[in-house]
Amino acid sequence: MLSTHILASIFSKLSQNRTMFLVGLTGGIATGKSTVANVFRELGCPVIDSDQIARQIVQLDSPVYWAIVNSFGQEILLEDRTINRERLGNIIFSDSEKRQLLNSITHPAIHKAMLKQVIKYFIQGYRYVILDVPLLFETKKVARFMKHTIVVYCDPQAQLTRLMKRNNLIQEDAEQRISAQMPLEQKRRMASHVIDNSGDPASTYRQVYKLHSQLEDSMDFLAVRLLAVVTVTGFGGLLYMLMKRCII
Repeated sequence: MLSTHILASIFSKLSQNRTMFLVGLTGGIATGKSTVANVFRELGCPVIDSDQIARQIVQLDSPVYWAIVNSFGQEILLEDRTINRERLGNIIFSDSEKRQLLNSITHPAIHKAMLKQVIKYFIQGYRYVILDVPLLFETKKVARFMKHTIVVYCDPQAQLTRLMKRNNLIQEDAEQRISAQMPLEQKRRMASHVIDNSGDPASTYRQVYKLHSQLEDSMDFLAVRLLAVVTVTGFGGLLYMLMKRCII
């Protein structure tokens, strides 16, 4: 099994490469980030979903599960002893210190799992990988490794309306959740690419398709791929890959 040190070292080397495979995808709550991620998947791009990983690492009786329960108490559990995500969400959205506490518990495990998936996709020969990270700019630990960052944007009123409808929230609660995040306009200024999801689905698809085509034009990916193969399998694995892919 790869150690955290080795994974972090490879991640760092990837970020120093002339053309980077790692593309960070973020946005605001209810702006349509998942919609954009699904379009990238349809176009054949691998997407590493940090929210999905977050659900996996808090499975019943996992180390992260017990760290959360010990920090937030038994009241966040459902009858089957799994974590009540809605109840936990209500707690952290109304208390910044508890939100930071939860992040300090979950983020190390999430990042380690993401790194392992990155290595897998590089070995398989993809030109770039999307990392779907809601707090990409807030945490900064992952953002510094991204060659490109994408923010999914929509106008504030549309965001509020979508959130109220999606989560069945009153306006006050929806506004509280939005204000708990970094302002969307600030994320927009920080991003290298912006997908405006304020309009119809066809418009969003066209924007994603255009950006995907630009990123796919990158051909300078072989050095990073070879580095990952050698690190994981040794030079024997590298020779096998070269023979199998007929690239020598």
